[in-house]
Amino acid sequence: MVDTNRIEGAAKDTVGKLQDGMGGLLGDSATQAKGKVKQVAGQAQGYYGDTLDSVRDATSDQPLIAIAIATGIGFVLGALIARR
Repeated sequence: MVDTNRIEGAAKDTVGKLQDGMGGLLGDSATQAKGKVKQVAGQAQGYYGDTLDSVRDATSDQPLIAIAIATGIGFVLGALIARR
């Protein structure tokens, strides 16, 4: 199942590339910088979507391991909070 973050990230990346190109074509460095920021944001959102898909696939394939990992993380966080 494709996460919507991957689709939105690809769209932001494409819009950012277009904005970057238009800024370069028109000599507008502010528009070009905004385009580069959108590109980076879109790529980051795409990577986030990829990660969510990977985690979702791994947990559905091996649910016991996922439960064990979540339990371990909960135990460590609980121990850290209790130390304060």
